[in-house]
Amino acid sequence: MFRTIEEFAGAWKQQTDGTKKLFAALTDESLSQQVIDGHRTVARIAWHIIGSIPEMMTRTGLSFDCATEKDPVPTTAAEIVTAYETAVAQLSEQVAKNWTDETLQVEDDMYGMTWKRGLTLGILINHEIHHRGQLTILMRQAGLKVPGVFGPSKEEWDQFGMPAPAV
Repeated sequence: MFRTIEEFAGAWKQQTDGTKKLFAALTDESLSQQVIDGHRTVARIAWHIIGSIPEMMTRTGLSFDCATEKDPVPTTAAEIVTAYETAVAQLSEQVAKNWTDETLQVEDDMYGMTWKRGLTLGILINHEIHHRGQLTILMRQAGLKVPGVFGPSKEEWDQFGMPAPAV
């Protein structure tokens, strides 16, 4: 749970930078990759990450003018990147403009429960991390090089002058 806007802003930037790295590695051809038929594709997981920002945060009284999960799933990786950057920027602006450290203690009805806004921001980030993990698996299945987010990926160890960990 975040107790200050500054604490959230730092964590939000760090986490969204990681997601931006993954989205930047997507290709148009990779968007249809799924684990098995009937499960989310790369594009659908990315769109869910993007759409969750306005969906969750409008429940706290913030307002957005960006893509939502109800909008058609993009057919290009570039559209995904643009939509994500817009949603991320809007949340950053909305929180900075409308909330204070004290506002993070305000409670909202969230899916039949009561959450403090500082908790909601933390859950939003954790939710994104969860789906980012799913996305990396599908990216590998699609033959994409997965960029490291919390340290180097297998392919990136040599950039640090080290061998990749044994498999």
